[in-house]
Amino acid sequence: MALRQRRGVSNRHPADPENTPRLRLKRKAAMTGYVDGAWWPRSDDLTTELSDVLAVQSARLGTVTRVMYNLAEWAKAPRKVLIGGRIIRLDGYHRQPHNTLGVLDAYGNKIVLLVVPVHTEPDRAYAIVTSAAVTDNASSVDTLLS
Repeated sequence: MALRQRRGVSNRHPADPENTPRLRLKRKAAMTGYVDGAWWPRSDDLTTELSDVLAVQSARLGTVTRVMYNLAEWAKAPRKVLIGGRIIRLDGYHRQPHNTLGVLDAYGNKIVLLVVPVHTEPDRAYAIVTSAAVTDNASSVDTLLS
């Protein structure tokens, strides 16, 4: 049986990450700080980048159903994307906090990731991602990026 692609839904099917996502999460513990970890994407193409990062996020959240992002920071993306056989709703907002990505499961549980800008120098990006993932780091997004 052929899978019919719905209008406005990008079709992606990886079960496991194709590339190792440049992502670190805080250990599962009581929430501290503004973010739950950080991610350094390879491009501003959210649809392409999400496949790998959501494969990792699913281990923490379970079934991811929604991603919230800042419209000014990503190339145009569809409203929905098919990843791992599931439709993920992509909600872009102008008021989404800068340099963050909200990842939600079906029950409303949420992980907020600091998004390190794509063109950040590698050593600096690594330092930001590592710092944001320290369990008791309560720094703001701006402080982590400065």
